[in-house]
Amino acid sequence: MTRILVTNDDGVRSPGLAALTAALEPLGEVTVVAPLRETSAIGHALTLHRPLRLERLGDRRFALDGTPSDCVNIAVVSVLKGLPQLVMSGINLGLNLGDDLTYSGTVSAALEGALLGVPSIAVSAHRSGPEWDFHGAARAAATLAEAVLKGGLPPRTLLNVNVPAGEPKGLRVTVQGRRNHVTSVEERIDPRGRAYFWIDVAQDHWEPDARSDYQAVRDGFVSVTPLHPDLTAHAALAAIEELSLGTTGEVR
Repeated sequence: MTRILVTNDDGVRSPGLAALTAALEPLGEVTVVAPLRETSAIGHALTLHRPLRLERLGDRRFALDGTPSDCVNIAVVSVLKGLPQLVMSGINLGLNLGDDLTYSGTVSAALEGALLGVPSIAVSAHRSGPEWDFHGAARAAATLAEAVLKGGLPPRTLLNVNVPAGEPKGLRVTVQGRRNHVTSVEERIDPRGRAYFWIDVAQDHWEPDARSDYQAVRDGFVSVTPLHPDLTAHAALAAIEELSLGTTGEVR
């Protein structure tokens, strides 16, 4: 039996999680281990300084009071007691494009799966109206999941999938986009006279790139970006060697 692990960062009661789970049911035995509460923008965090509690909500459905990466690890060790054939994360309530994916708990859950040697896919959706419509994202997720289960992925590789609102025109294999990221920090004063802060994005100017995930979604296509955990700037190695090291490899 093909075993599929599903998680997210919007919480176990997210409608996106429910839509993804339903779309994957025809492909195998689906087990959900998702955060008890919303953990958006938590990135690849692991909980190391307190115990974690796992709650059974139903048949192969669990909530964990931890992060998405926690969920993947607890699922593998304590729920499935072994590796699944696929890890799926989402459907996220909002896109995870370009540099923003470094913050994403949705993408990080898939990254954790890839680090464990499991083909993994993160799926995020865009909303254009007052209500979420996950039909396009769910279909894209099921299509890609079926293809990956049949053909696999290169080692330590995950797919970051972003789905536009409405009916997608098709799929594009893309690269990670870039944007001018400026953070806004608003300071306020609480009723007791103490400062508190709200963090938000102040600017959102994308660099033009016809191959980017941002451009694909803007054009109405599902963006499929292969990622890996190697953050080495390979193109910069020679420059850094010239900057820092002598010919013997000793620090100057």
